[in-house]
Amino acid sequence: MEGTGITGYKQVGPQRYREVLGFHYEDFTVGDVFEHRPGRTVTEADNVLMNTLCMNPSPLHLDAAYCEQTVWERPLISSLVTFSIVCGMSVRSTSGRATANLGWDKIRLTHPVFAGDTLYAESRILSKRLSTRRTGEGIITCETVGLTAKGEVFLSFERSFLVPTRERAVEERARY
Repeated sequence: MEGTGITGYKQVGPQRYREVLGFHYEDFTVGDVFEHRPGRTVTEADNVLMNTLCMNPSPLHLDAAYCEQTVWERPLISSLVTFSIVCGMSVRSTSGRATANLGWDKIRLTHPVFAGDTLYAESRILSKRLSTRRTGEGIITCETVGLTAKGEVFLSFERSFLVPTRERAVEERARY
């Protein structure tokens, strides 16, 4: 693999490779798009578990008889579930090396999600800048969208996180 241009792994011995998560600050380019795979089929159990865990008793998510009387005619998957899945899908390739998550902005729920829908996600790098407070680290901002298998966008948000520069990563490895 070494010298082949294959990314995502580093050679740690003869015929032995270690998966590498995320990127250093210098590796991000504004406009890059990351398609996050594999997808995830959301289930009724996911919905019930998250709603009870987060103490969200809304009948819109938990009461099938109530939901039969709504425009949806069935329970909606809670946005707590869909947001968590989509954000989690994005971490591996965007902020796998992050030293801190700085926050989310512009969260939009644009389409309903139901049990049995398969979710995918993709992130586009919006901006990057070196941190003024933390030498050797930079702030990356991306927009992430959640899509159903049919291509319907059901969720979008912006997220900013702090990642080390390559130089900082080398310095930290030298300390250990």
